[in-house]
Amino acid sequence: MWQFEHTENTTATAQQIWTLYADPARWHEWDEGITHVSLEGPFAPGTTGRIKPKGGPSLRFVLAEVTPGKSFTDATTLPLARVRFAHHIAATPTGNAVTQRVWFTGPLAAMFARWMGRSMVADMPATMRRLLQVAESADQASV
Repeated sequence: MWQFEHTENTTATAQQIWTLYADPARWHEWDEGITHVSLEGPFAPGTTGRIKPKGGPSLRFVLAEVTPGKSFTDATTLPLARVRFAHHIAATPTGNAVTQRVWFTGPLAAMFARWMGRSMVADMPATMRRLLQVAESADQASV
């Protein structure tokens, strides 16, 4: 198994962050690696959707875990592997800490980690900072 985790701190409220997380159609606003995301039902465990990364094929994913206002995990099945992204919001004395973790499992996990992991490690901090900038913005605060 291969995994990577990154945490950013923010003054955004959990609700401001959750509003962005729970609307996959907006994920491309803060994740430059995504061109399109659609969900085939509510933002709830077991709901499936499709995600189109830039330069890659459209992939089916499932919401494996959803705790409104706190966390969610999505999972995508790859050939002989699975990639999961966990997103967690935790209160701090000055706001919130947002953690994202990605991990690969399965017989071809090491191959996919070599192929995709390097860019995930490089991109995740900036992607999370963009998420939090959008969440902290005045426009988002009024949502």
